[in-house]
Parts: sequence; structure tokens; C-alpha cells
Amino acid sequence: MPRRKPLHADSCPVARCVDVIGDRWSLLIVRDAFDGVGRFGDFQRSLGVARNILADRLRKLVDAGILQPRPASDGTAYQEYVLTPRGESLFPVVVALRQWGERHLFTRGERHSQLVDRRTGRPIPLMAPTAKDGSALPPAATEVRKRP
Repeated sequence: MPRRKPLHADSCPVARCVDVIGDRWSLLIVRDAFDGVGRFGDFQRSLGVARNILADRLRKLVDAGILQPRPASDGTAYQEYVLTPRGESLFPVVVALRQWGERHLFTRGERHSQLVDRRTGRPIPLMAPTAKDGSALPPAATEVRKRP
């Protein structure tokens, strides 16, 4: 079976991002990290992923500067994985995926989780690109330009 072409040299930012966090487990690990999961065993219980796959994805996320291992906060011999500033900057990506899923992957009335503002308890507003004047920016109003 031929190996997948690595996308780290691709000129498209989306392709490079997918190369780092585009597989199922990596994105779910990042999601869990935002939800406060940090220990290997807790990630494994939450995700039901095989140990070898989890170890590989955690290593890749650490190598990419998205997670950082540190000694456990309770003083035990375990270590925890915490989001770095680079990892925290993935929050809008996770929110956009969550909101798209909420809108398109559940039937009316079907139970699902929802991201809410802790202060108000209300769902966070729908994320959408906006123009400089604050108006909605639909896909047809944008274009990709190659930079030198």
C-alpha cells in the first residue's frame, strides 16, 4: 500500500493543519484537553483509543507544540498534558467543528452536548467570518491568493 504524501511542505495552510491535527484521534485529544482531560489514562478512558495510538498522537501533538507534558498537579508520579498557547489557539477550530456538528449532525430534539458561556449559561454565538465592517462574509465574497 503506498504511503500518504506528507503535507508539511504544501503551500496551503489547510493542508498543513490537517497534516498536524487532521486525524480523528488528534482532534479528539485536543477537544478533551479543552475539557480539562490531561492524563494518559483519562484520555484513553474518554476516547476508547488503543494505548499505542494514543501514545503516538500525544507524541505528535507535543512535537507540534500543541500539548506540553508536565508533572501531575497532584504531586503523583504521573504526568499531565496541557495545551500550550499554540494549542489554545485551536479553540476557534474546535468551536467551529462543534457548532457545525450541532447544526447538521443531530435530528431535531436529539440530545447532544453544547458549548455554553460559563458566565451566562447560554450557548455561545455561532462563529462566522465577518468583514472589517462586521457584516457576514459568505464564501463567494472571498478568494485565496498565493503569497510570495
